[in-house]
This record gives sequence, C-alpha cells and structure tokens, in this order.
Amino acid sequence: MSAEYNAKFANTDIATRAIHAGQEPDPTTGAVVTPVFATSTFKQDGVLGLRGGHDYSRSINPTRTSFDEQLAAVEGGKYALSFSSGLAAIDVLLRSTIKPGDNILLGNDVYGGTYRLLSKVFVPWGVGLDVVDITDLKAVETALASKHYQYVWVETPSNPLLNITDIAATAEVAHKYGTKVAVDNTFASPALQHPLADGADVVVYSTTKYIGGHSDVVGGAVVVNDEETREKVAFLQNAAGAVPSPFDSWLDIRGLKTLDLRVKRHSANALKVAEWLESQPSDVIERVWYPGLESHPGHEIAARQMHGGFGGIVSVQLAAGAEAAKHFVDHTQIFTLAESLGGVESLIEVPAAMTHASVAGTTLEVPANLIRLSVGLEDADDLIADLEQAFRQICFPLPGNFGETRYTIGRLWSRMDFLGGEHGWRPVRRCTIWSELTILLAWSIIMRFRQGRIRP
Repeated sequence: MSAEYNAKFANTDIATRAIHAGQEPDPTTGAVVTPVFATSTFKQDGVLGLRGGHDYSRSINPTRTSFDEQLAAVEGGKYALSFSSGLAAIDVLLRSTIKPGDNILLGNDVYGGTYRLLSKVFVPWGVGLDVVDITDLKAVETALASKHYQYVWVETPSNPLLNITDIAATAEVAHKYGTKVAVDNTFASPALQHPLADGADVVVYSTTKYIGGHSDVVGGAVVVNDEETREKVAFLQNAAGAVPSPFDSWLDIRGLKTLDLRVKRHSANALKVAEWLESQPSDVIERVWYPGLESHPGHEIAARQMHGGFGGIVSVQLAAGAEAAKHFVDHTQIFTLAESLGGVESLIEVPAAMTHASVAGTTLEVPANLIRLSVGLEDADDLIADLEQAFRQICFPLPGNFGETRYTIGRLWSRMDFLGGEHGWRPVRRCTIWSELTILLAWSIIMRFRQGRIRP
C-alpha cells in the first residue's frame, strides 16, 4: 500500500480509518476489497529483482500487509505486525526483546495462557517472573524499586475479573525506572482504548476476539511506535514463522472494518446485562464485575481511560458456589458454553475450570464460583431472559451429601412453584427453606422406598 494513500485518512475517526486505511483499491482490477493473495511465492524479475519486496509469503504477503497497515492506523501506532495467534505475538515480542536474566513484572489477574507461557516457558529459559497487584500503583513502584524489570505486563480490563489499571500512571512510574509497559488490549480493543497514546510502549492483541469478531479466525498482533522494536519483532517473526495465513489476514481485515460499530453494541448490551445482574438478590449473585458499573472499584479510571463504552465482558460470582456455577452454564440457551470471547454470539464459561485452569493454586487463581459472559450482539432483553430462565432451571445445592441427585431434585422442585406466592420459586432466587425441607422429606421417602421400608 502506498503511504500517500494511507495519509489521506490520518486525521479521520477510527470508524473511517478502519474501513479505508491499508485498503487501497487493487491497482490492476480496481477491487475495493483487498484480495486474498493465496500464494506461497512470487515471481522475481531476475535474481533478487523483487516486486515491491515480495519474495516468499512467510516473509511478506500483500493481504497480511494490508491488515497490518489497517490495524496500525486504527490503533494510532506506527507499526503493527500480525501473528498466527495472540500467544504467538506475545512469545515473539518477548523472545525478541528480552534475554535470560531479565525480569518481567506481571499483573495478578491475567489470561491463563499468558501466565502459562511465562511461567512454563520463559521462567525455565532464565527469565525472572514476579506477580503484583497491577492496579496498586504503590505496589508496582515498590517492585520496580527492588529490581530492574524489562516489562510491566498489563491487562486492562483484565481477564477474567475486569480489573482496571491506570495506563498513563503506570507508564509514568515504569519509565522512571527504565522499564517498558506492555498492554494486552484485547478486552477493550482499539475501538475503546489506545494504550500507546496513554504512554504504553507496546500493545498486544488476540485478534481472535473483537478484532476478528466472528469466532472464525485465530490471530494476534503487536503494535509499537519504536522502529527498533519493530525490526526485532519482525526478524524473529520471519525466522520462527509465526505468521497468519493470507485468508486469516483477510478475515481480520473484514472484522476490523466493523469493529467500532460492533464494540459499541457489545458495550451497550453488556452494561444492560450487568445492571440486571447487579439488581438480583444477594443470596443469588455474590458480585458482578463490570467496569461500567459505578460499584466497580476501577470505574472512574475506566470512564476516563476508555472511550465509547466499557467492553462486552461481564463476570459474575454466584452466591451458591462453584457447583452451582458449573450447572448454571449448562442451562443457558442463547449463551453458548464455550471458551473465547468477542464474537457476535454470546458465550459463557467458568474460568476456573476452563480458560484459567492453568493458574489454579497460584496467586492468579480465580474464584471457583465465577462465570464469565461474553455478551454478543443479540437483543439485550433476550439475553437477560435467557439468564433468567437458566436461574429458574436450577435450585442451588443444599448442604449435605446428596450430590447430583440432590441437584436434580432441586431443579425439579424449582419448576413446581409448589408453595406458590411469596414462598414459591421466584425468578433468580435460591430455594426457600420450605422447599429445602420438602426436598429432604421427599428424598427420605425415596430412600426408604428403595430400601424396602415402604411398600407401594
């Protein structure tokens, strides 16, 4: 793509840049959509007579270049490099810019895959890893004063507790100690947050999520302003081959064009769902995590740092505990039980048992009763109705040793409205003491019958 073409859109809004930057119509045909250059190699005009620098698709491919330019423009950075996955992007960034003996300061609430990569691959390689409450600026500065770190690694909003870190303040402190700040901006996306503009040195993405936006591509990206860092990352990317296919790049191009529109709808839906969850009784909902709620401890920072919304992820802790959480996710009809996030469809998962199982037993362990909702683009009222009916499908476990059978009986009871009125099952409510006693009585009768103490 020509620099002159991209320069036309330098001062436009993100929605405009996303559609046009890096998307110059094909010079041969005039096609307004970037073609998929499904080729592994390129004809040379004599030895090393390269056309536009193209020799081999691992090194350079026009479809990938188009996406890289598009993403850099949307992010407000000078350089973007796309990868085969988000973890591939993190891996190449770190291996190209750190060495054994260097240290990384990691937030205590990050994606489980990031922690697994750092603790299981980089630590054995000789990289030091320390964990801190990244939202606590004093704790961060205390750690930085104790030893030198190459990077402070930030997720904001974090995965899955949606903690908020003040990027500008963290960057100011880190730079005072000669430390770079890397921000995983996957949850916010460039539609809502621009870490480079707030002082971060590097931004990383899983483009699988909001940028791709349709749950049909796996990818990642690194965005920087520093040319030296860009060259180091690009060299190792080519040397290691961690590149997306032309078709994957094309899918990311398509997704990024509608990012601004989609993320605003994700955010509006998520806020409505979060407010509804927060309105439910405390004996059902222990806590709702969403930065758009005034009750969220990072709300003020998020309101200042994020623009146009607070993202599409809502996390909620069920008062009835871990088993209730596992059963609840089996009963949603619109929310699909699956890992990942950021697609047009709503997803639901239990992080402790799924995406964050690798951090169990560490300082990054997440609550076992936590459910993470990726709120999609469906009608918000339909999503709320789905959650409501899922709550009505279950009667949370009673104390004792009744196991799965107890749960099944409770679920049947919840459908009976046996006592009616104020004593019956209400939407989004645990079984009353009366239903608990009735279930115990019913169970006792069943067991006596099975033991032959009661004749039919």
